[in-house]
Amino acid sequence: MPTTQQLQDFTQQVRRDILRMVHKVNSGHPGGSLGCAEFISCLYQEVMDYSSDFPMDGVNEDLFFLSNGHISPVFYSVLAHSGFFPVSELATFRLLDSRLQGHPTTHEGLPGVRIASGSLGQGMSVAIGAAQAKKLNGDSKIVYTLHGDGELQEGQNWEAIMYASAKKVDNIICTIDLNGKQIDGSTDEVLAMGSIKAKFEAFDWEVLEVEKGNDIDTILAALAAAKSKTGKGKPVCILLKTEMGNGVDFMMHTHAWHGKAPSDAQLEDALSQNPETLGDY
Repeated sequence: MPTTQQLQDFTQQVRRDILRMVHKVNSGHPGGSLGCAEFISCLYQEVMDYSSDFPMDGVNEDLFFLSNGHISPVFYSVLAHSGFFPVSELATFRLLDSRLQGHPTTHEGLPGVRIASGSLGQGMSVAIGAAQAKKLNGDSKIVYTLHGDGELQEGQNWEAIMYASAKKVDNIICTIDLNGKQIDGSTDEVLAMGSIKAKFEAFDWEVLEVEKGNDIDTILAALAAAKSKTGKGKPVCILLKTEMGNGVDFMMHTHAWHGKAPSDAQLEDALSQNPETLGDY
């Protein structure tokens, strides 16, 4: 198992990758990607049991589904550094004919990607289906998902949330990136949702709240606690409070960097805050 320092170094390199990828093509979504860098790094570097050979059926493997697919830069970087495809391929992000499209797709056959995502609100439904298939097949592994908090404004989520508890899909851990921001402003300004915790609990989910969603040790403890609650008749939700743009001071505490690339000078500033640790592609 990697140490906390090794996970921090891994995450720091992921942040560099995100910034460089988005800057190169002057498009992409750095804010949410940076905010979830610690979480996805922890999943793939310590928590999940998987094969980087990537059998598509995922039998006897933990699975991960990224529902808010616009944060593809963080997903691609973590997958590459976890051995799914060459790190050098990150240089092709969002280019024509690249396997690394702006939103992950299965059409390009990129290892690590099991569903096309980006049309928000659909990932939970797919993941619940995968979780039910595991239960039917006697597969004891866990299905993990990640969703944006603004994404919960999509109604399909709530149908899925209702279904999962009614059918006792208790081998799934859905994490909500609770950063309070979306492309047009704060989630409260765009469409206030009230207490997300109360809503999930009303749908009979087990809910864990994580205040320090960018702290590696806190994330690992939360995921361990969530896993301990699986197999007990209820689906599990983690409300992970993160900071959009985490690790880059001028991108934090604002929604402005949801889908905007840094300039040359801004990139230099951002990279100076995140020195190279594992080697740039």
